[in-house]
Amino acid sequence: MGRADPEEGQLPAPVKPPDGGWGWIVLFGCFVITGFSYAFPKAVSVYFKELMKDFHVGYSDTAWISSIMLAMLYGTGPVCSIMVNQFGCRPVMLIGGLLASSGMILASFTTNIIELYLTAGVLTGLGMALNFQPSLIMLGTYFDKRRPLANGLAAAGSPVFLSSLSPLGQVLLEKFGWRGGFLIMGGLLLNCCTCGAVMRPLDMGMKRKMEKTQDKYEAKEMLPIGGKSEEGISTTDGTKKAKKAKKKPKKGKKLLDFSIFSNRGFIIYTISKFILVLGLFVPPILLVNYAKDTGVPDTEAAFLLSIIGFIDIFARPACGMVAGLKWVRPHVAYLFSFAMLFNGLTDICSARASNYTGLVIFCVFFGISYGMVGALQFEVLMAIVGSQKFSSAIGLVLLIEAFAVLIGPPSAGRLVDALKNYEVIFYLAGSEVVLSAVFLAMATYCCLNREKKKTPPPEKPPSAGGGSDTEEAESDVQEGEEHSSDNHQPARSTDNAVVAASEEANHVEDEQSGEGGRCPEGDREVLAQAGCNADQTVERDSF
Repeated sequence: MGRADPEEGQLPAPVKPPDGGWGWIVLFGCFVITGFSYAFPKAVSVYFKELMKDFHVGYSDTAWISSIMLAMLYGTGPVCSIMVNQFGCRPVMLIGGLLASSGMILASFTTNIIELYLTAGVLTGLGMALNFQPSLIMLGTYFDKRRPLANGLAAAGSPVFLSSLSPLGQVLLEKFGWRGGFLIMGGLLLNCCTCGAVMRPLDMGMKRKMEKTQDKYEAKEMLPIGGKSEEGISTTDGTKKAKKAKKKPKKGKKLLDFSIFSNRGFIIYTISKFILVLGLFVPPILLVNYAKDTGVPDTEAAFLLSIIGFIDIFARPACGMVAGLKWVRPHVAYLFSFAMLFNGLTDICSARASNYTGLVIFCVFFGISYGMVGALQFEVLMAIVGSQKFSSAIGLVLLIEAFAVLIGPPSAGRLVDALKNYEVIFYLAGSEVVLSAVFLAMATYCCLNREKKKTPPPEKPPSAGGGSDTEEAESDVQEGEEHSSDNHQPARSTDNAVVAASEEANHVEDEQSGEGGRCPEGDREVLAQAGCNADQTVERDSF
């Protein structure tokens, strides 16, 4: 999605996704952005102990830094959608990279915890939000047939960066302290600007081709061919005015498209995702403390998260490849439901794990199911609303998820403090995830599939938001070619009119020769234009 047209106030028409080429560079940029967005709030926790000593605060006070980052990442979704629809993905990502970097750099000079909330929390979180959402939008515009695989590979950035940034942060803390570590981390976040710079709008190449073609035909029309050049130029001007008149109604497009709430699939997805987020992040947050309470040493307990991250790295691309199969992709919503069901049952079955071996088995299965969910969540949303409405849809979904993020993990922590029992928390979190899976599968089958069976397919169905974007883009490209070819039609039509007039004149002359040179009274004006003599007309009147 490129820069908005200032005359129309809207984004350009869709172009056929290349499914490769420069799209692989865009995919790598999305991989880096996803890694920073999800892993950075967790990697900052390495510095919490030093912050507690310097600012004389508790662990809950420092934990608010990560919470504010995640709240900005999820809660500013509609703001990102409006900015993307107004200015395009690339400018928004460049601004986001500068904000994220400046937030961490300014945080290295702070003197109290409140300043850290405003710099590392608000500024850095807002910057990562302005990078994360546009990168997913660009990924959807560059990939269509290979989009499930692309989403899986991009989602793998989260576990890869989590396993890299945490050890790096520990090394920086030991050598440079937390201030030096924050400063270097801010420099690393400048790579988000590089990733934003490679997000080239897909319509630029198509616009250049269309302009060259149009200029070519306009140059042909302006060649002196008697009186045809003036007619061709005037007709060309009329064609341009007609195009502008057709584009005028598009000025009223909203920056945030709320019409997606009329899509039943989007409503079903949003409700199931809200229920999912209530319990999805609870087990990995409480896993280390749960292992320590069962008697597992600290080093081995911390290694459990590394197992989840390692499995997650391979699970996301693998799930993306499976989702891209021809017989699986039409039913990707059910695959997403299966992934959530798998994750929820893993939580429930591992609630009574009382030794390290049981926890390792839980981490393996949780890593697989968690990777499947991460690889499919945005692919399902793209399939439901389409790439053109994805910018508004993801912003609204992330905003709704922000409330679930603020409700789920904190509520689980309070229950642990009250009950002193992790088993109940794992049962509760698993039940929420299973409920979201069942709701998505049943609602999709009952509300969507049955409605499709009852409604007979039209002869020429319009491209729906949940369908493939390739057909929609192809039709727009063909329409653009037709508009460009219309520019050289006037001269050709003028030639056809002259030939037709001459043939009609010859036909009338043959009739006149057979009837003694008589011209019908009704055709007097036509014959005068086609070449009928004035003498023949006068002769007929006198007769």
